[in-house]
Amino acid sequence: MFRYLFIILLVFIKPSFLSAQGYDVFGIGIYDVKFDGSSSNHATDIRYERRFDNAIVDIGPEEDNFFYLKPFVGLELTTDSAFYILGGIYLEDNLGRLLIGNQNKWNFTPSFGLGYYDDGNGKKLGNKLEFRTTLEISYQLKNDDRIGISLGHISNANIGNKNPGVEIISLSYQKPF
Repeated sequence: MFRYLFIILLVFIKPSFLSAQGYDVFGIGIYDVKFDGSSSNHATDIRYERRFDNAIVDIGPEEDNFFYLKPFVGLELTTDSAFYILGGIYLEDNLGRLLIGNQNKWNFTPSFGLGYYDDGNGKKLGNKLEFRTTLEISYQLKNDDRIGISLGHISNANIGNKNPGVEIISLSYQKPF
């Protein structure tokens, strides 16, 4: 099944993405964080993403790169044997330019993706198809690597028989390729 899906994805991906630039993102975090004091199934979340720097949709003026939708693919694993394979889109903007008009070393990266989720021995999210939204802030180092912190939410958007959702707080190291 996955082999056929992978072949179909390769056929439809533009060849420019195969030689694209971007960032490999390596993250570690806490899975199933609750801010309301309710009980949770904490686990360690390990994440890998490949963020391509080629825009797939250009919205807005050319000088404002905030409106360039870019693709990513990723994999998340937990210590409860859950795994999540996903793809999606992200936006990226420099926080200094966004807030005060002057570029700095801080970046803001919201993303949206969907994919196949298997809960393993962890929290039951109610469906195999799950959506993920993430907000991330990262700091660019002198060698163009980045360190970041993100807050993510995985949910099935009420298309499953239940929808408890899960929040993830992660630290990441991002390496350009």
